[in-house]
Amino acid sequence: MVKVPAAVVAASGLVGGYAVARFTKKRQLGGVVLAVAGAAAAAQWKQVAGGKVAGALTGAYVAAFAGSHPLAKKVGPWPAVFGVAGGVAAASYVLVDRRA
Repeated sequence: MVKVPAAVVAASGLVGGYAVARFTKKRQLGGVVLAVAGAAAAAQWKQVAGGKVAGALTGAYVAAFAGSHPLAKKVGPWPAVFGVAGGVAAASYVLVDRRA
């Protein structure tokens, strides 16, 4: 079975959560997508790199979600979401995925 890199899972959670919330007009449903992907990524982070790294990346994931809101007012919603998703994916790759 092919393992999806945690960077892809995390970025997909941020982008997918926003897309689901926007297109269904149900923010809670987007939150479920965001949370499920975040939990899956965190499990991979912990398994590969340990609790401290997993905690830091989970914090970055939550901060990216929160930070995308004010950033969207400056650059637009899609660029903000893609930007923060790319940042989390890059951090995940550097700290976890290239080790695996």
